[in-house]
Amino acid sequence: MQRFETLAELAGRVGQEIGLSPWVEIDQGRIQRFADATDDQQWIHTDAERAAQGPFGSTIAHGFLTLSMLSYFFDAGFAIADSGMGLNYGLNRVRFPAPVPVGSRLRARFKLLNYEAIAGGAQLTVEVTVEREGSDKPVCVAESLTRRYS
Repeated sequence: MQRFETLAELAGRVGQEIGLSPWVEIDQGRIQRFADATDDQQWIHTDAERAAQGPFGSTIAHGFLTLSMLSYFFDAGFAIADSGMGLNYGLNRVRFPAPVPVGSRLRARFKLLNYEAIAGGAQLTVEVTVEREGSDKPVCVAESLTRRYS
């Protein structure tokens, strides 16, 4: 995990990779819990038998499940020692270029696109690329805005 001692240290890292999360497996239990929480029970996510005959050959994770993993990926990908609190401020752009078949292992890369000082902290614009192990195509690319406070 990349570690920064101060939030201000990131100001000089615009345009650079600032972190890489560990791999996490997306199993059917996680997919089902997400389906239950969101009431999205579409068969491509929840019916293994039917999905095996479908376009992906197995169940796949919801795109929004992959997106919801950004919170975990941020926490596991890099740390800022003097940042006591971080808030999700929003997203500028999100794309899901490839599916996430059940059993996939995912990780995220973080590239700092912008650093803007705000009262008590900074607003970071971060490009997050979620990778699937063994694939050369990302499963999610998002431009995330977070506010970090010291």
